[in-house]
Amino acid sequence: MSEKTTSEFPVTAMLSEAREAPQVVARLLESNAALCRDLGARLRASPPPFAVTCARGSSDNAATFAKYLLEIHSGLVTASVGPSVTSVYSARPRMRDALFLAVSQSGRSPDILHLANAGREDGALTVALVNDTTSPLASTCEVVLPLHAGPEKSVAATKSFIAALAASLQLVAHWSQDKALLTALDTLPEVLAKAAATDWSAALSMLSKADDLFVVGRGVGFAMAQEAALKLKETSGIHAEAMSAAELMHGPWTLAGDHFPVLVLSQRDETLNGVNDLVTKLNEQDVPVVVAGAAEGPAKVMLPSVERVHPYIAPIALIQSFYPLVNAIAQARGRNPDAPPRLRKVTETV
Repeated sequence: MSEKTTSEFPVTAMLSEAREAPQVVARLLESNAALCRDLGARLRASPPPFAVTCARGSSDNAATFAKYLLEIHSGLVTASVGPSVTSVYSARPRMRDALFLAVSQSGRSPDILHLANAGREDGALTVALVNDTTSPLASTCEVVLPLHAGPEKSVAATKSFIAALAASLQLVAHWSQDKALLTALDTLPEVLAKAAATDWSAALSMLSKADDLFVVGRGVGFAMAQEAALKLKETSGIHAEAMSAAELMHGPWTLAGDHFPVLVLSQRDETLNGVNDLVTKLNEQDVPVVVAGAAEGPAKVMLPSVERVHPYIAPIALIQSFYPLVNAIAQARGRNPDAPPRLRKVTETV
């Protein structure tokens, strides 16, 4: 009997919501354009000395994407501050004049609210990227950039994660007034639609049989490795670890082997040569490698991707293509991706 393709598995709420992402992003880009233009003008007039991100779970992965954008494109040192610093330790980090970005789907986790409130009280410009605009986080922050994702019922975030990526990119594009990036941003909904239809079934057999694996990315694409690893954990029960292509070479790759494959996500930018070198070295060590994106073989599985896109757009397209694959992996392993054990949609940590 032939192996199933990803499209032959039942459509779950997670997959259905992931398929909504192109429309969500189109709505977000149109609705938030004026907000981002105004915020960008404000940031140009009073440049912050540094930026702070605050988030948990998938939202924290989106914050990683924002961090790389701000540091690479805007030259702004950006720190991810642990919410427990204020909520548990009662410390008051100095954030005066900083750009404070809180990323959340629900906007209701007490620890996120603690840090956002501390930032605003200390004089930071607090900005919430949040799906629920009636939430306490939206009320706490000075500026709200709605995610416009609509209700998301599956425990595993998909369309709200992609919306948070798009919101970060839109803010940076308008802040920098980068014409090439603004033009690329306009193509994002169409690119996502193509990515959603891209078939990654070739990786299904290998990855669904794995209990451990690395997901590798670098630079602006590292956040997608984090997100893919999280989804493999929560939906499929696979011990997946996100790893920078550079960090993997410093020791962890000794774990990889016949029963410990590597999924490589890559974009066509300054990181590509290093990622290609890694793929070659892993192949020389007979490590099973799945490659998606711009990286070239040799690899056991090469997955298709949307070509000729801006390097900041490419990683978002890759995670859009990944969601149907992880939906299939979970079900191939006998799990319901909409109802992972011991998890619920809104997690409120202190």
